[in-house]
Amino acid sequence: MPMLTTPETPHPVPLEVARSAQSRRRGLLGRDGIDGALLLSPASAVHTLGMRFPIDVAYLDRTLRVMAVRTMPPGRVGLPRPGARHVLEAEAGAMERWGIRPGVRVGIRDP
Repeated sequence: MPMLTTPETPHPVPLEVARSAQSRRRGLLGRDGIDGALLLSPASAVHTLGMRFPIDVAYLDRTLRVMAVRTMPPGRVGLPRPGARHVLEAEAGAMERWGIRPGVRVGIRDP
């Protein structure tokens, strides 16, 4: 499984990657949580319609630099973020623990 890293993450974070249109549409729908994070690629917007829990959303540019981070409760629709190429999703509060904030570049390690 791929792992997510940042300069401040003490341990790599398990990362699911949704590359197909079907897997991006499904995202975290129907789940009660996630162990780690989900990367939607390509993507520039998300929604939480039908979600069971609030999520943190990080919008990333083509170099995986964080453009913005938002917490979204269930039942919301996010507007597309100009310049975003990827969206990172995790349970609410996770991004702060991992040091993911605007300007930080995330890394992805494949096993």
